[in-house]
Amino acid sequence: MNSKETAEKVAETILELDQTCRSVGISLENINEGTAKLSLKIKEQHINGHGICHGGIIFTLADSAFAFACNSRNTASVAQHANVTFIKPAKLGDKLFATAEEISLIKRNGIYDVTVENENADVIAEFRGYSRTIEGAIFKEN
Repeated sequence: MNSKETAEKVAETILELDQTCRSVGISLENINEGTAKLSLKIKEQHINGHGICHGGIIFTLADSAFAFACNSRNTASVAQHANVTFIKPAKLGDKLFATAEEISLIKRNGIYDVTVENENADVIAEFRGYSRTIEGAIFKEN
């Protein structure tokens, strides 16, 4: 299995098990080793009391892209720290895209940047996640 196929199998397995992604409405757009792109159409259930997309939803989308990217080698990884900067509000009907990119991977520690944009390429948020590998894999390799 090459690196792209491994990443795709990881994504398939995560999507099957991740109830949060499914319940929020997050979809996989693309994945490869160390990178991932997810999307989400903003619906009524994502709107906060200010009439814009809830920051927790944007964080969840970015965090999910981070998770797909840092697990893409089939080495189980979890977040040890993450932060987000909200730049522009997302609105009802927007389609958001979270693109995660591996910045550094040294031994068990990774750094990933995620940019969240709307369909017009307006940057909505910037996220940085720090991963730590743990014991195990996402799927059993033959």
